[in-house]
Amino acid sequence: MSAALHRCETLVIGAGLAGISTALELLDQGREVLLLDAAPRSHSRRPGQRCLRRHAAVRHARAAAQQGAGFAAAAARRLAARGRLRARRSLGAALGRALCRAQQGGYLRLAAPARRELLPGGAMGGARQFRRWQLAAALPRGLGLRARDRPDAGPADVRARQAELPVRTSGAGAGTRNGAVVGRHGRGPEGDFRIEAEHVVVCSGGINGDLAKVRQHWDPLYGPFPENILNGTDPRADGELHAQVQAAGGQVVKLGRMWNYAAGIAHPEPQYPQHGLSLIPSRSALWLDATGRRIGPQPLVGGFDTHDQCKRIGQLPGQYGWQLLNWRIAIKEMAISGTDSNPYFRDRKLLRLLWQLVTGNRELVRWLIERCPDVLAAENLPQLAGKMAALAGDGRLDPNLLVATVQHYDAGIRRGPSLYNDEQLRRLQQLRQWRGDRLRTCRVQPIMDSGGGPLIAIRTRLISRKSMGGMLTDLHSRVLDAQGEPVSGPVCSGEAAGFGGGGISGIRSLEGTFLSNCILNGRRAAQAIAGHATNT
Repeated sequence: MSAALHRCETLVIGAGLAGISTALELLDQGREVLLLDAAPRSHSRRPGQRCLRRHAAVRHARAAAQQGAGFAAAAARRLAARGRLRARRSLGAALGRALCRAQQGGYLRLAAPARRELLPGGAMGGARQFRRWQLAAALPRGLGLRARDRPDAGPADVRARQAELPVRTSGAGAGTRNGAVVGRHGRGPEGDFRIEAEHVVVCSGGINGDLAKVRQHWDPLYGPFPENILNGTDPRADGELHAQVQAAGGQVVKLGRMWNYAAGIAHPEPQYPQHGLSLIPSRSALWLDATGRRIGPQPLVGGFDTHDQCKRIGQLPGQYGWQLLNWRIAIKEMAISGTDSNPYFRDRKLLRLLWQLVTGNRELVRWLIERCPDVLAAENLPQLAGKMAALAGDGRLDPNLLVATVQHYDAGIRRGPSLYNDEQLRRLQQLRQWRGDRLRTCRVQPIMDSGGGPLIAIRTRLISRKSMGGMLTDLHSRVLDAQGEPVSGPVCSGEAAGFGGGGISGIRSLEGTFLSNCILNGRRAAQAIAGHATNT
């Protein structure tokens, strides 16, 4: 049986933030767009559920030619206007204006800081300024993901439904002609398919969903490759298109630069091998090594220099650590990265979110204690030490050293703020001077506090997340060959391009920069395609 053939003007591979931004820009310029993703259609029913990473959506902005040029132009304007209106209504007024500026000016300026990361010495390394809950739903709605369900959907929407296929199943690959990437082929639930396009934009993500590739490109800066590493990225982000673009002559660079996390835990409900969750590590917890000794001499504190945390955890015996805290600290400070684990953010339930910030996230902590093998709880330290030793199973934990470490830290707290000479205590005082951090940081308190509730230990490991390198691109998001010349065919944006230029953010990027780079480079890719069409 021959593969079903679909032709389009512009094919965007990957419906994440970069892919959606590229598609929006192309639609604004009157281009026909086919947006293709590996996930099934069911993943697009709740926009933002996976933080824009896996929305299977297809949209043709122009109606079929037989409906007449006048109808096509009117339909395109109507769909774009409705998409923008829905996007603006889904945002707060400030963020809505910021997104409009991002669309018009090529940058993203978000209205309010939601969280920041500090570098050693207290310097704020470029505040992470992003608001996740509203953005997660805005761009998919702006693109018109729900347009296919409208009763007045035109012929183009019907055609889109027929072409909507998962892209990366068995036998998928880039389509080439005379060495140029011109489309995509693969196998979906309805059989083999092939897509040919005048222009191809690769926004397929990085390599970090494939732990074999993570091992291949592992930088010894983080110690030897950890056999206990967790996977915090969808396995479909496997770097397959990197290899195929490379085979077509494009350069792929700096794949050893990764943005991983040091506070990974096993997922209580794993969907694939070594599936992990990335904790936003508690600031007030003691971070210990496998023996029960505090990691030092500079203490490891959550929210300060993720890059350094990964280096230090990766070079510890056993390549894991323990966060030790009590119930009161956990319900105030414990959180998990990602919209799936933060439904009040995802669904924009402001009042419930504020109540949770004030009273603590008891539901999350109970769920982790009951379901996650890496989260342990006990009424006293000797019992907890026994559980920790049993879980580790390597004989490294010294219960007496663990008790001495906690007692020494608590004694320093009881001396009072005027005598604090512990770096972690100084940082906690600093964090609580800023409103955003004060909401999520406990008042300084002993770990073994009589009113603190059960003691909790969390085994933390490295978890694979983002690729900081990728396809080498120029300022127009065109993939470059070994001579620095654009490769015939594809342009590239987002994580697949190392967030631009094969690694625009460097090795110590702050996470807030990923967002703006996806939008900036998505717009540059769309402008390059539109300019090519104008010149030809």
